Amino acid sequence: MNLNKYPVTELSGNGKLVYGCDYNPEQWSREVWQEDVQLMKQAGVNLVAINIFGWAELESSPGNYSFERLDEILDLLHEHGIGVNLGTGTSSTPAWLTTLHPEILPQSADGVRAWPGGRQAWCSSSPVYREHALRLVEQVSRRYGAHPAVRLWHVSNELGCHNALCYCDVSASAFRGWLRNRYETLDALNAAWGTTFWSQRYSGWDQVLPPRTTISAYNPTQVLDFHRFSSDELLGYYSAEAEILRQHSTVPVTTNFMITAHIRTQDYWSWAPHMDVIANDHYLDHRLEAPTIELAFAADATRGLAQGSPWLLMEHSTSAVNWQPRNIAKAPGEMIRNSLAHLARGADGLCFFQWRASVQGSEKFHSAMLPHAGTDSRVWKEVVELGGILERLTEVGGSTVTAEAALVFSWEAWWAYDRESHPSSDIAYLDQVHAAYKALWEAGITVDIVAPGADLSAYKLAVVPGLYLVRDSDAAALADYVAGGGHALVTFFSGIVDENEKVRTGGYPGAYRELLGIRTEEFLPLAPGDTPPLDNGTAASLWSEALRLEGAEAMVSFTGGHLAGTAAVTRNRHGAGTAWYLGTALEPAALRETLTQAAAGAGITVASTPEGLETVVRSNGDRSYVFLINHSHEEHKHAIQGQELVVGEEVADVVVVPAGAVRVVRTSTPAHPTNGLPTGSKDVESD
Repeated sequence: MNLNKYPVTELSGNGKLVYGCDYNPEQWSREVWQEDVQLMKQAGVNLVAINIFGWAELESSPGNYSFERLDEILDLLHEHGIGVNLGTGTSSTPAWLTTLHPEILPQSADGVRAWPGGRQAWCSSSPVYREHALRLVEQVSRRYGAHPAVRLWHVSNELGCHNALCYCDVSASAFRGWLRNRYETLDALNAAWGTTFWSQRYSGWDQVLPPRTTISAYNPTQVLDFHRFSSDELLGYYSAEAEILRQHSTVPVTTNFMITAHIRTQDYWSWAPHMDVIANDHYLDHRLEAPTIELAFAADATRGLAQGSPWLLMEHSTSAVNWQPRNIAKAPGEMIRNSLAHLARGADGLCFFQWRASVQGSEKFHSAMLPHAGTDSRVWKEVVELGGILERLTEVGGSTVTAEAALVFSWEAWWAYDRESHPSSDIAYLDQVHAAYKALWEAGITVDIVAPGADLSAYKLAVVPGLYLVRDSDAAALADYVAGGGHALVTFFSGIVDENEKVRTGGYPGAYRELLGIRTEEFLPLAPGDTPPLDNGTAASLWSEALRLEGAEAMVSFTGGHLAGTAAVTRNRHGAGTAWYLGTALEPAALRETLTQAAAGAGITVASTPEGLETVVRSNGDRSYVFLINHSHEEHKHAIQGQELVVGEEVADVVVVPAGAVRVVRTSTPAHPTNGLPTGSKDVESD
């Protein structure tokens, strides 16, 4: 199978939207199983993930397999019309394996070997681990490859969540092999890593190690390549499992990505082509300033990995999680809003961790579809309500999101950006990305998340935040896009180094200097609390630079200090298009205004939307589905005509979206080339 050729709705068994969960029947008695399937039917659940952590249950000692309980639960689910997302069971090692082979346990950069007892206690380079794990996959796939309940194969679980980077001797050997394939010769590796610095030059491959703990700063290219290697190593493990599954089954194969603010170890642009279905896990992170907006970013990024096709939300939560410093419970209606926000941004399936709240283990205070309080609870009532809403939204399945703007995002750039010995430790890659995305979200501009070098011809505006590391070919692709009539906005500390972390000389911003029509001689990071004034009445922060105009015009300039008169925001005509540059961190309102101005110049009509009303459009042929998600405490009115699907009412001219509610209006008007909104669709408050 190939990516995007397997509709997510087929996983439901009846062409409807997927509604499901992780299910851990091994934690419960058979009597509870019977109750579970009845309640699943009541809620509308049509797909459950099982055997995610089943290794010790299936193989109690080496080669001693027992499948009777798994047979029974698969048959029970199938009997009740509930499909299975079947895990291979390899995510965590059984105690007997780590006792027999402690060498498979991962090792940290300072040489500390992890102990078993948590999860994912294995080194992805370990041939011993792989031998035992793939033997289990062979058994599971042979036994269940043709089972009628199985609709999706779930390889391992959240690969790299805890064990993405291992620094043991086995990993070191594998790293050297990866480097040989990449560079072929030691001379090429020495040149790429700049090993003439600090007498680091290698004269033999056996001298090359992972970036283990040192007494000073690391070689940045060594660290970057180790991240690349580690991502590839885990992908190689996924592929080894997937190959076995495809030998014994025609069911699609995937694993659950973790596109979220606190996981950055996998380059999912390289992973996505190997998935039959793109799936993501996402949880609101209350350590962030705007967790709801980060949810939208993650959903858009997942859709980008799916190349615009519908995708599967493999996990999210009904309420609180268990792993944050303060595990905030969701307010009434928030779970439904969160879920439908994922649906609005391209998901054709919504699944939760987990079905029934555990009563033991480290996740016993993680929320579930069926909470500790049972069915006499608000969470359960909302779970049933959401199932009914998804039933009414069945026709949305298969439709795609309309976006006129793109945001360029790179895991490689993230790895390279957030390193030591940079001009300022106060700046971070994801902060730049989230700031730009938040400004676009608040302006009501839907974006596609794309990789560096992606084809931008379908977009009117491309936003490039903090792309510190960029290949020459990818930088040229952006320049060609603008020269051909496109519009771009690039933020500071972009284009600085190539793929080997080598600085481009001649002035910053390196790869984008000609495109932007500027030249910076020196970075001038700002001290905490230093907020020099700008001539638009706002103030800068975090960053400034000695910027010289070389064809560009100043749109905003500094008015105080030694930078007075120096441009902070510029605009340059490049060929038939326009490129903006932000040479400082703008206040949120100023950033939103600048992006809105760039969008307007690109031909994107930005409607004035009330604060807290999220508007996204999915389209399918001659129909559009306008999602109106009200995150505020006030009702909003939106001028539109069509059929509202959540509560089921005809909309003649205006739909009312109550505080905290969601409305989805089907219109017979296809998405207009005005920010994706159907013709005539607008917010009443903006009149």
